[in-house]
Amino acid sequence: MGPRTGLAAVSAALLAMNRTLQVRDVLQTIVGSARELLDARYAALGIPDGNGGFAQFLVDGISERQWKAIGPLPRQHGILAAMLHGATPVRLADVRQDPRFEGWPAAHPEMSDFLGMPIADGEEVLGALFLANKRCPPGRRRPDGCAFSADDEQLLRLLAEHAAIALTNARLYERSRELTIADERARLAHELHDAVAQKLFSLRLTAQAAAALVDRDPERARSELREVTTLAAEAADELRAAVIELRPAALDEDGLTATLRAQIQVLDRAHPARVTFDCQDTRALPPRQEAALLRVAQEALHNALRHAAAARVEVALFRRGPATVLRVADDGTGFDPVAVRTAGRHLGLVSMRDRASGVGGGLTVESTPGKGTVIEMEVPGG
Repeated sequence: MGPRTGLAAVSAALLAMNRTLQVRDVLQTIVGSARELLDARYAALGIPDGNGGFAQFLVDGISERQWKAIGPLPRQHGILAAMLHGATPVRLADVRQDPRFEGWPAAHPEMSDFLGMPIADGEEVLGALFLANKRCPPGRRRPDGCAFSADDEQLLRLLAEHAAIALTNARLYERSRELTIADERARLAHELHDAVAQKLFSLRLTAQAAAALVDRDPERARSELREVTTLAAEAADELRAAVIELRPAALDEDGLTATLRAQIQVLDRAHPARVTFDCQDTRALPPRQEAALLRVAQEALHNALRHAAAARVEVALFRRGPATVLRVADDGTGFDPVAVRTAGRHLGLVSMRDRASGVGGGLTVESTPGKGTVIEMEVPGG
């Protein structure tokens, strides 16, 4: 591998590791990049479980069928588990000759040349990379008998240092998502209490009134029972809507467009308002932008359906030049933009603006009392 080719390969590997923020994808990219970069036949990446074994163990160069035939790894796996404690690189001409080697399952491929490298963040070992069977002619083996060179070791060390950064960032991102989801659920629980508890309280009082009127005023009792039916239906709608909002979005698997479409279809069925979605020629966006667009859409829909008493809500996702635009328009009660401070707190506009600015975008809000509201979020790209 010449200098230019080598530099391009290293650059491509580092970019690939930072292209995603999903931990599983980052791990798979690290192990694949290591095998390709050092031209090894096999590669593996182990993540410690804190008890001397592996919480996760990913491989590259072994087919799914082979991996299933090999079966589960032992809890303590010889030289591999030892690297999680020693946190030092290991380069061997034949791993089978190492005193820590404990053998392989019957279906395991034969390996000889071995290069292991810890992935560490300071004193903490985040994982360990393992490479085996470097692809090179027998005549190119080093004096020490190992096909992996000292230069290979330095290259893998560089990759491991960047892998530690990519893995730490991915874990922080997933943790922040968990906290965001927890915040969203707490907010929804509060809304559920306010909306449904009020309906159920009214339902109870009305039912008690009907029971008291059955004997002395049957006609009025029938009227109260009709009100009970209406309140029960409204409470059921509120509960269905809350369950929909609490259900985790399948954004990672399905993408923004499919996730929005599915959620809007369910909201359309759960609410008396007509809720529609139109998507025009959009492309996939970075995960953070898609997550922000989804949250703003959910907040705007929540406002329109729960606070604005809208009869129609139209959601659109489209391109405007180089940007992607989310538009949520409703025909509800609207509000006075002059009173934006009060409205902003009540309708979550501050949170929506923060989400938009956090991904390099912007948010505009147009509203008139009695004439509805239009919210647009624009992000670069797409």
